[in-house]
Amino acid sequence: MAKFEVIMPKLGESIIEATITKWLKNPGDTIEEDDPIVEIATDKVDSEIPSPVEGKLVQVLFNEGDVVAVGKVIAIIETDAGAATEVVEEVSTAGKPAQSAPVQSETADKLLSAGVVESSPDRFYSPLVKNIAKTEGISQSELDAIPGTGKDGRLTKDDLMAYLKSRTASPAQPSPTVSAPAAGTPVAATPAAPRVSAPPVVSAAGDEIVEMDRMRKLIADHMVMSKQVSPHVTSFIEVDVTNIVKWRDKVKDDFQKREKEKITFTPIFIEAAAQALKDFPGVNASVDGYKVILRKNINIGMAAALPNGNLIVPVIRNADQKNLLGLAKDVNSLANKARSNKLEPDDIAGGTFTITNLGTFGSITGSPIINQPQVAILGIGVIKKKPVVLETADGDVIAIRHMMILSLSYDHRVVDGALGGMYLQRLQQLLESFDQNRVI
Repeated sequence: MAKFEVIMPKLGESIIEATITKWLKNPGDTIEEDDPIVEIATDKVDSEIPSPVEGKLVQVLFNEGDVVAVGKVIAIIETDAGAATEVVEEVSTAGKPAQSAPVQSETADKLLSAGVVESSPDRFYSPLVKNIAKTEGISQSELDAIPGTGKDGRLTKDDLMAYLKSRTASPAQPSPTVSAPAAGTPVAATPAAPRVSAPPVVSAAGDEIVEMDRMRKLIADHMVMSKQVSPHVTSFIEVDVTNIVKWRDKVKDDFQKREKEKITFTPIFIEAAAQALKDFPGVNASVDGYKVILRKNINIGMAAALPNGNLIVPVIRNADQKNLLGLAKDVNSLANKARSNKLEPDDIAGGTFTITNLGTFGSITGSPIINQPQVAILGIGVIKKKPVVLETADGDVIAIRHMMILSLSYDHRVVDGALGGMYLQRLQQLLESFDQNRVI
């Protein structure tokens, strides 16, 4: 009898751990090839791991709720293969054998060591713990000394937050001084800003306490992290989209009959946003320390609401290289997959810029939070009829037009008001000059 080790697969770019949410098979169960054996969840998407072999599940190495690093063995399957040696393979999301475990482990180690603190063979730190440690200025040695309550002593977010609450402030160090050029009088350096902690919250009689689900917790942590990492600034511009509204009203019925799907405003906004990013590549970027990474590809994420009220951001890759028909089909396909919870890891990976449609729920405008590690996010407000002053050859007139407000939140470390304003202005030009006779 041979034993096959099932490895926690890499479920997409930048993902280095996943949570085991449910075992679909129990030890002793007979398993057919491609049978799903476990459900797992990452900070991006949920998925199932299918069995690449036929045999009997003899051991599961982690419990439901455990967070497991990529490359770790999670289960052992006993097969009838004649080979006496142990087989070690990684399971891809499609159920096909992928790289061997040593190569995968090496890749995971490189990813883990990319943070401010490093994991070791004796202790693993999740990306969230690393981000908190970086924000709070916790050193490697200090982090290693914090006791953990997770499996095998793993340090959890709750452990770290409890430590930060009880952490006593170290004695104040003398402020460094510099000599003034003329008088030589010592000048104290500016003191560090005090840390901000959440105020205590007390529930009152009749209050309902609802525990956040896993995805909402991840969203909450991601939003707080984004505000801590990037100094947010938001600029706004009003756009006349009358031509676009008239065009859509004209083509939507024929498009529905021909393509068996709807044409919405979203692909039009994505097309214009991608063109404007080509004109202003500084908005299609990321920040790495004091380095700015200007992205070659324009991969636009579109925030989509899930049935449970949470949000997810599927990505349209190389949006600048697709025509309006291709964008419309991508938008509809990803939206349908999001609503039916069928998004795959690659569907939500690699975004370089994000669009969120605030107008879906009637909002005139808003200031969305940047989707890290991007440097900007575009908010689309509701389209409303308004009286507008138009300049004509015969003088100014008041006309009823379809108007909307675009908002751009951007990382002020690398995108200043001029660049943000010019990007919005270019978007305005592209949308207001939309051709009503365009064929799709």
